Amino acid sequence: MMSLNTDSVRLDKARIIKTASLVALFGNIILAAMKIGAGFYAGSLAVIGDGIDSSMDVLIAIMSLIVARIIARPADASHPWGHGRAETIATALLSCILFFAGMQLIINSGREIIFGVQKDVPSLPALVVTVFSIAGKLLLAWSLYIFGKKADSPMLKANAKNMSADVLLSAGVLAGLGLSMIFNIGVIDSWAAVLVGIWVIKSALGIFMEVNAELMDEGPKKAYYQIVFDAVKSVEEAGNPHRVRMRRIAGLWDIDIDIEVPPNKTIIEAHWIAYKVEEAIKSRVANVYDIMVHIEPAGNVEDEGYGLCEKSLSDSQKPDSE
Repeated sequence: MMSLNTDSVRLDKARIIKTASLVALFGNIILAAMKIGAGFYAGSLAVIGDGIDSSMDVLIAIMSLIVARIIARPADASHPWGHGRAETIATALLSCILFFAGMQLIINSGREIIFGVQKDVPSLPALVVTVFSIAGKLLLAWSLYIFGKKADSPMLKANAKNMSADVLLSAGVLAGLGLSMIFNIGVIDSWAAVLVGIWVIKSALGIFMEVNAELMDEGPKKAYYQIVFDAVKSVEEAGNPHRVRMRRIAGLWDIDIDIEVPPNKTIIEAHWIAYKVEEAIKSRVANVYDIMVHIEPAGNVEDEGYGLCEKSLSDSQKPDSE
């Protein structure tokens, strides 16, 4: 059962995500409108593509606001683990949106290059807006990174990474515009747009691989398991921690663990030992959502089946030849 502290963490996280999403929403609305307008006026497909990318960021911000409302809901009969995975799903959707936007930009720009479409050299407003965009994206990336770190939100961190990629994206557009104007060759703008599309796709794949680890319940690094084992050792009469499983639910840890207690203990005494194990783990591992401790009488040997024990950590560190 979630503690009041966990409820407080969940509500604080939802509040921070909402604030960050509003900042990203209005910031990207301004940047998208400026870039798309300047791109059409100056005749730059790369700047229009950069503006479309900012439009995607507007949709992402709206999606984040919706997610903030969902994860603020407490656990219920239909969702006994809470609604935290809504953030994970939203992050996966974010990566798909970015991938689609990148592919469209590559296809449209590639068509101009392949078929030799004559392009005019973009005019100065495209250059000015792109410089302003770089400054704006730097500010948004920094703010989202701070919010994401404070809330320990994979979605905000992924969006901050997306904003950081947008800075490089706009820098690439700026370089393409500059070269196009210097050499008076309009098609350079199309090549810059292709490179922008490739970068967007790379960012999308990186975000998807990160979120996929959570969707597949991938465990953390071995060091995290060792922290849990050490926490159990700190509790008197708690022994042989095994079948340990750790997974993330929207930035929070869900931990299952089996321990052994002396077989002559009463149920109340064994329960108290398990409670102290939970507290010892929470004192060492930040942002714990739930801990399930299963008690077994000492000496009860059974097949592990799944999960990790301390021996499995040492075995994994041995060379393959051993």
